[in-house]
Amino acid sequence: MTQKRRRRIVMTGGGTAGHVMPNIALLPELRAEEYLIAYIGSEDGIEKQLIQDQHIRYYGISSGKLRRYMSLQNFTDPFKVIKGYTQAKKILKKLRPDVVFSKGGFVSVPVVVAAGRMDIPVIIHESDMTPGLANKIAMRYADKICCTFPETIKYIPEDKAYLTGTPIRSELISGNVPAAYRFTGLSHGKPVILIVGGSTGAKNLNEAVRKVLPTLLEKFQVVHLCGEGKTDSNFDNIKGYVQFAYVDQEMKDLLAMADIVVSRAGANAIFELLSLKKPNLLVPLPADSSRGDQLLNADSFESQGYSMVLTEDRITPASFVKAIEKLYKNRSRYIEAMGKSDLQDAITKIVDLIDTV
Repeated sequence: MTQKRRRRIVMTGGGTAGHVMPNIALLPELRAEEYLIAYIGSEDGIEKQLIQDQHIRYYGISSGKLRRYMSLQNFTDPFKVIKGYTQAKKILKKLRPDVVFSKGGFVSVPVVVAAGRMDIPVIIHESDMTPGLANKIAMRYADKICCTFPETIKYIPEDKAYLTGTPIRSELISGNVPAAYRFTGLSHGKPVILIVGGSTGAKNLNEAVRKVLPTLLEKFQVVHLCGEGKTDSNFDNIKGYVQFAYVDQEMKDLLAMADIVVSRAGANAIFELLSLKKPNLLVPLPADSSRGDQLLNADSFESQGYSMVLTEDRITPASFVKAIEKLYKNRSRYIEAMGKSDLQDAITKIVDLIDTV
């Protein structure tokens, strides 16, 4: 009997963890379906170590950044992109994948363009409300485009659009509450707020937390993820408060322990909160620190009843404490709304699309 040929998939995406973690979230299901998996990323980007840690074959290519602003590198980076395209084409010719799945980021562009021109089916995923520049270029070469928010569909070709939500790592649902209490040294006496400033931290959010900490600690305990280099030794050894620059494996336990969460509004972060049904207060990055996608993400979740939102320009000590207390008081309302969401189970929806190309 002839053995059935295993399907082959090449995944791509990089530049930030947000362009890699959804790909990692898909790996268990793709492995369960016995896909042969390879990954094309940049030669030295964040995605290289993250993917190699998953024991996936990794191929690095040249990657230039696509900028909307004036820079001398705008004159040199196109040559890097052209080189990356040539490298990607050579790799794809060698691997002969049945499908390419792209999570976006600048490194994905030469891979998607090469696959499209080689008639290899391409599926791309857009996490944010409006497509970024890389995915705007990639769309013309894609067969199917997965999106995270209902509002995104109007920005992409109707015949290619699929509302899937964003893939969430399955291990996040296996958090261990007792392990979190041991890790943090907190007690069971008061509810816990988990405050997440993003992978690089958030200076303004950190400052807001520290200004109101004595007031918060009257009713709550606080776990504060500050970002690398942004912890403050002046706040060490305060009962009911613990700060970390960054956590990795412990994150699932901290999320399980938290009664409410204060977070930035990156798409991956808020969909993790949705999946876990964690009442949350979103403090999106302001438009002058990003392209405004977090503001749009937060508005969408607020309109659907999943989140409260407090923008940075409205944060005062009084407004911050009031928002947190209101969220905690009404937490059951947010849990109920998130329980009715149809933006979950993204892994199954996306792998089903991959299976059908």
